[in-house]
This record gives sequence, C-alpha cells and structure tokens, in this order.
Amino acid sequence: MSANEVTRRGILGSAAAVAAASPLVGRAVAAENGSRSEKGSAMIPIELTVNGREVHFQLDPRTTLLDALREHLRLTGTKKGCDHGQCGACTVMLNGRRINSCLTLAVMHDGDSVTTIEGLGSPEALHPMQRAFITHDGYQCGYCTPGQICSAVSVLEEIRAGIPSHATEDLDRIVPSEAEYRERMSGNICRCAAYPNIIAAMRDVAGETQA
Repeated sequence: MSANEVTRRGILGSAAAVAAASPLVGRAVAAENGSRSEKGSAMIPIELTVNGREVHFQLDPRTTLLDALREHLRLTGTKKGCDHGQCGACTVMLNGRRINSCLTLAVMHDGDSVTTIEGLGSPEALHPMQRAFITHDGYQCGYCTPGQICSAVSVLEEIRAGIPSHATEDLDRIVPSEAEYRERMSGNICRCAAYPNIIAAMRDVAGETQA
C-alpha cells in the first residue's frame, strides 16, 4: 500500500479528529470576536442584580434565566427539573415575585433584581423558612427544596400583601387554611411527597400555632 493511498480507517480517523476539534474551534472563534455565540447568534449585554450583587453578561438571546444563573454564575442551588415550567424546581424571586426561571429569557430582565436560594440565607445565618424546613423535615431527597423554599417565602408575602390565589375567595381571613397554602404551592412538585411537612414549615414561619 502506497503512502498516498486512501484507506477507510484513515478517513474515519480524520473525521473523528475533525469532529472532536470542531466544538473547540467554534468556542475559539466565538471568544475571538466576542460578539456571537457558537451558533452565530449576536450576543446581547445584560445587567442583573443577583442576590444583591450587580452582574454583567454577554448572553445568547436564547439563554433562559435558569441557565444564566446556573451556567454563567454557578448558582446551582436553583434546579433544572422538567425545564417546561411544570415542576417548580427552578423557582426564584424576580423583583420580589416568584417565577419559573426556566420559562423566561434572561435578556427580558435587563436591570431586574433576582433572588435565588443562595441569596435567602447562608449555613451560618439561615432564613427562617430554611430553618423551618429543617425543623419540620420539609424535604427528603432535597432536589425540589430550593424552589419550594423560594415559593414558600413568596407565598407568605403574597398573603400579607392581600394578593389572591386563584382558588381563594375569602381574603379577609387572618389565618389562611391549609387548603389555601396547598393551592398556592401547587406549582411546586415534591416527588417525595413531603407536602404536610412543607405546609407545617410555612405555618410555623407565619407564626401560627401548630396543632
């Protein structure tokens, strides 16, 4: 076989080398021009206040808020569950209101304020809701817990502000019923079924007397 003869093994080896190098080449090109993503989309500057700290990005306009938090800021407490807005694991607080961060694009929130589970408290200074979840065993596997806690904190704020839930008619009650708590938290799924303990934690933080 001559040195110039093409072989099947040689073709496959060359193709594999090109395939392995392509992502690196793409990243290098994107880094060099600094204005386009790996897929050619124009990068957009965005500023957020995350957990009290101003951060600046150059983001692909298709980047979700969830991915901006996890992949760009390494705030991995916010979980990616269903990625379709059905489980609530990605819940964060945007300008004081809870949202599913997987359903919104980061570029839609330029100038906004975001609070994640990392911004609620620290191991040395837990948020009251974090402490209550520990006290009442409001978690098992823990995967949904960051979203549950962010939602629970927001629910108490909504109740204090008199914001109605979809299934609540009597807004003059001082103490919400367990059914109201459950309805307000219905967007957060716990596959370990720790729901009674989650409600107990919320009622504790709300200052209610536990039965």
